[in-house]
Amino acid sequence: MTDPISDMLTRIRNAQAVGKSQVVLPMSKAKLAIAQILEREGWLGKIEVIKGNLVDKNSSVKSKFDQLKIVLKYENNGKPIITAINRISKPGLRKYAKRTELPVVLNNFGIAIITTPQGLMTNKEAKMKGFGGEILCEVY
Repeated sequence: MTDPISDMLTRIRNAQAVGKSQVVLPMSKAKLAIAQILEREGWLGKIEVIKGNLVDKNSSVKSKFDQLKIVLKYENNGKPIITAINRISKPGLRKYAKRTELPVVLNNFGIAIITTPQGLMTNKEAKMKGFGGEILCEVY
């Protein structure tokens, strides 16, 4: 796998397409930071880090490595909260934005996740703090 962030976004997109309540994927600091932003902004439910080599009777997932469990959110009629989650900057074509050129996603109803010198943050936070950076993904 050459792009773990794209893999994470695809797993979330596919799990919501079939109506799963949660998705479990391999853990990394970048994926955890993205998931925390999406949880804080209300796009995802609870996130949890499942430690490797632990025997948990309640968990159906067993692995030597740490994993990230994400609870997905749905509306009352069963439609997913996330309409679209798209990768913008890819390993083959990186997309950067200056602080004055940060994207506006769906007339500010969506968010873009930006890597900045201060870490990962949304496009709105980056604009307020005056940072530019690499545009990882858009969510709306």
